Amino acid sequence: MPFATHLRRFAALACCLVPHLLHAQTAAAPRIDISGLLFGAFSYRTNPEAKNANKFDLERVYVNFRAPIADRWSLRYTPDISPQQSGVGYVLRTKYAYVQYDRPANKAGWSGLVRAGALQTVAIEHIETFWPRWMGTAPVERFGYFSSADVGVAGQVNLPHKRGELYAVWTNGNGYANPETDRFKSYAARLALTPLAAGRHGLPTTFTDINAGASKFVQGGAGQTGAIGEGLTKNRFGVWTGIKDPRLVLAAGYSQRIDGTESGANTAASPRRVSDVTGTLLSGLLVVRPFQLMDSTSKSPLSVLVRYDAITPNTDRSEENHLFEGSLLWDLTKNKRTQIALDYQETLGTVPAATMAPSKMFQVRLVTAF
Repeated sequence: MPFATHLRRFAALACCLVPHLLHAQTAAAPRIDISGLLFGAFSYRTNPEAKNANKFDLERVYVNFRAPIADRWSLRYTPDISPQQSGVGYVLRTKYAYVQYDRPANKAGWSGLVRAGALQTVAIEHIETFWPRWMGTAPVERFGYFSSADVGVAGQVNLPHKRGELYAVWTNGNGYANPETDRFKSYAARLALTPLAAGRHGLPTTFTDINAGASKFVQGGAGQTGAIGEGLTKNRFGVWTGIKDPRLVLAAGYSQRIDGTESGANTAASPRRVSDVTGTLLSGLLVVRPFQLMDSTSKSPLSVLVRYDAITPNTDRSEENHLFEGSLLWDLTKNKRTQIALDYQETLGTVPAATMAPSKMFQVRLVTAF
């Protein structure tokens, strides 16, 4: 048989086999979904204590890697590039890194999941479905009530017809940016109900975090009356409620924190004394597309954002801090993935600057999602 004939037959066979081989390789290769968020700002202060201070800052870069690893099993890894530190520059940290098992819905509509690793805590991720993260941190994160992530295990039960969820975590309690430092753990849960319209409105959400921290005298020491093994109170409670629509987001929340404090030197002459300090946080926010609210056919790229926080560090004292924020947001792309904002923030109060320094600040903020 002529060589040319063999060559033609081999080419025909290759044309038939190559697509099948490529398909097999493609099917076997893991699928990795990549998404992310990048945002930063130019800030200019006008308050007397820092008048004319200004800076450009890349505030965050999040890159999400998600991949299935087996039937019902998946993996998520999210590195977090955080602001500059003196002598170090921008820092790359791991925010989320967990494996997840999903339980599909049964005939009644109940479903759930289990996670283990560096994962979401109970409050902040939910609040950020109302509050745009690129405009700053959520109230309970900004004022030290919660960290957004921690290392531990979590489980979630989803109610039928997207009517709500129960999410519970067992974590170290120090937040994802800090290592574990003691034997105490955080037990927290969130109950979210969406009775008005499945997945779009929230009435209400409650979250609870029962935690403890080690005493500063846990190791004892020379002259002390002994090592202190008991923990200090570190509890958080709150409720969050709101409505969520493409044209209007309106939400409010109330949170309470109870922290154990120590005084004295743990000696016979200066005994250790323990007392609890209760603080509260009241927050409200509005994000509205005014032209679309008046006319549903409007394509206006303008949004208006207003936020107000009232912070009471110690309810035994008549001292409060206040944060007001107002912004104009503009969509730079039709898919709304890139936005710019002109923002004004003002803080004031009677509490010492160590809690919240008085400030007046203008910002130009920019975000892009991919």
